[in-house]
Amino acid sequence: MHQPDHDLLPLLKQHFGFDSFRPLQAEIVRDALEGLDVFAVLPTGGGKSLCFQLPALARPGLTLVVSPLIALMKDQVDSLRASGIAATFLNSSLSAHEARERLSGLFNHKFSLLYISPERLLLPGFINDLQAWNVARIAVDEAHCISEWGHDFRPEYRQLAGIRALLPHTPLIALTATATSRVRQDIVTQLRLNNPRCYVASFDRPNLSYRVTGKSGAYKQTLSFIQERPGQCGIVYCQSRKTAETVAGNLVAAGIASRPYHAGLDPAIRASNQDLFLRDEIQVICATIAFGMGINKSNVRFVIHYDLPKNIEGYYQETGRAGRDSLPSECLLLFSPGDVVKQSQFIEEKTDPHDQSVAREQLQLMVHFAESSGCRRKELLAYFGETYRPENCGGCDNCLSPRETFDGTLLAQQFLSCVFRVREKSGFAVGLNHLIEILTGRDSEKIRKWDHHKLSTYGIGKEQTRSEWAAIGRELIRLGYASQNAEHYNAIELTDHGRSVLRERRQIALTKPECSSQPEIQTSPRTGEILCDEALFGKLRALRKILADERNVPAYVVFSDAALRQMARFYPTQEREFASMNGVGAAKLRDFSDRFTAEVRLFLEDHPRQIFPNELRGTLKPKTPDPSSTRSVHESAYATWHRFQNGVSVQKIATERGLAESTVFEHLVRCVQAGESIDLGKFLNPEQQQEVRSAFAKLGPERLTPVHESLGGRYDFETLKLVRAMLTSSSG
Repeated sequence: MHQPDHDLLPLLKQHFGFDSFRPLQAEIVRDALEGLDVFAVLPTGGGKSLCFQLPALARPGLTLVVSPLIALMKDQVDSLRASGIAATFLNSSLSAHEARERLSGLFNHKFSLLYISPERLLLPGFINDLQAWNVARIAVDEAHCISEWGHDFRPEYRQLAGIRALLPHTPLIALTATATSRVRQDIVTQLRLNNPRCYVASFDRPNLSYRVTGKSGAYKQTLSFIQERPGQCGIVYCQSRKTAETVAGNLVAAGIASRPYHAGLDPAIRASNQDLFLRDEIQVICATIAFGMGINKSNVRFVIHYDLPKNIEGYYQETGRAGRDSLPSECLLLFSPGDVVKQSQFIEEKTDPHDQSVAREQLQLMVHFAESSGCRRKELLAYFGETYRPENCGGCDNCLSPRETFDGTLLAQQFLSCVFRVREKSGFAVGLNHLIEILTGRDSEKIRKWDHHKLSTYGIGKEQTRSEWAAIGRELIRLGYASQNAEHYNAIELTDHGRSVLRERRQIALTKPECSSQPEIQTSPRTGEILCDEALFGKLRALRKILADERNVPAYVVFSDAALRQMARFYPTQEREFASMNGVGAAKLRDFSDRFTAEVRLFLEDHPRQIFPNELRGTLKPKTPDPSSTRSVHESAYATWHRFQNGVSVQKIATERGLAESTVFEHLVRCVQAGESIDLGKFLNPEQQQEVRSAFAKLGPERLTPVHESLGGRYDFETLKLVRAMLTSSSG
């Protein structure tokens, strides 16, 4: 039997401090509680962990969480304990005494969640222990690690396939933030999920802005970028360990607190550097891709890729470590054709032809993304099979500062003709580098071996540099005039479209090379920035640091930047006001209310309250003082309700407040549940209202899907939620 959303909301507020679910969370939690296998792809910051943490609190038994990194385990357990949740982990970082204490607690059923590594799960005898611990469900976090098609394949994850045979009746939930359709199918197969309910949320991270700029003095570019963002935390991803150490050292010399992180460091130093970053003791971590998977530091404001990532999935995962608190954050990629050559050389060092082919294909797509003149967000989402419909995302360099084009017909004709002549003369295709050698008239052994110096296109492109021809060739491939076969040495062939263009001499527009001196991207206000009293925000950050140090946990375990900015906007001076802030559950209300409200009161003795746009203060106070009640609604919802009551449409409210339309509907539902009324006539005529009410009367309000289906899908879920709220509240 489905557990209704409203039965789960008190648990959500009590333990996590939220009044409503994020997209798909409620559905995933309900399926997990019904004992079904579930596979979920939710973006970083989309609330994956809550999908197995909340079921662990709603039902008896132990939830076993398989996690790939020791640091991730400790991070999650620290956060859960701060929220008053009984969680623990078992891994090699524990002393023998600590391990015995935790094992004793597990045998005495003192914990709701246990985090372990995949290797530990299948140790001899461990399954017997699990059976004694009453395991209710298994959660596999970072599930993409099980797929060789994923960006972070880990062979040890393949061992998890055996868990189904050992615990055949234990439901399993697999979660990841990054997976193409091929990887998703591989995960389901490898984990032997039994008719799983599958959920794939949007991969869009609207609070992130994306920028690619030409690499021209990479360190100076990086230093300038960081210096213009004083006090902001960020990650600089480097391709090599040496680069990570060099950049970190140079930043320290320039007065920026920084440390390196890579697999070659002494484990104690590596752990210490990570801990300093998590605790906000340093501003920047310079790392290889060894850093960051699952790290829950919510206030990373920027991610810089000093070198070209080897694939888009890795790039998406790494940029996703910025802005986990949903506040505006920036992603900068420094791109150089030389990085493409380096990555190609690494690929050639692979011994398995299949691995080489996969790596070439992935690199080619990454280069296409970096050189594209189209919307970065649209192209990124398209890689994961998602269509982004707006023409301008307002949050990438190509949308904010479109690059110029020029008439590239002659250059395109020269390149495509060269591809055609090579195939015509030799009977086979060649790669991009060889085509460039022909066009620029290079005298090489391969050129003479195949008589390519006798081609009519030999030397016709001497006015362009090799790098310019490389960019032209890659753009023509991107535009569909030529294709590149990753399985046959990246050989380039004309497409039907390319032959047609070549034959008819159609005009072709090409993109001017990107200039590294472009102006800085300004963060778009639509990305969710929370306007607040910056001086108070600084005071609250300092208090958070003190409290975190007292508890020996990272600062974001106490509260995220988003929560602090909300406090610095609404000035909670009483416990009931503090309870209405997002992220304030029962444990944090008990532990932190006195300190934070006192800090706000002290601040207001010397500073006036600020008034912010769209904050109609007379209407924004929570209506119910009881913080444990599900009818305690946050001021933001009442701001939406007030606008709606004054005749503003849902669409216009969403635009004005920088919200999704679904969030506006959610605000209205919450206000109705808190006792407010709305005019359903703005959505349904009287006959439609009666039809919907009759469906709810017949089928009950617990589940929306049967009601939706019984009405033939004629009414959207958002409207049905509003009607249900009206029927189940005093205002109905």
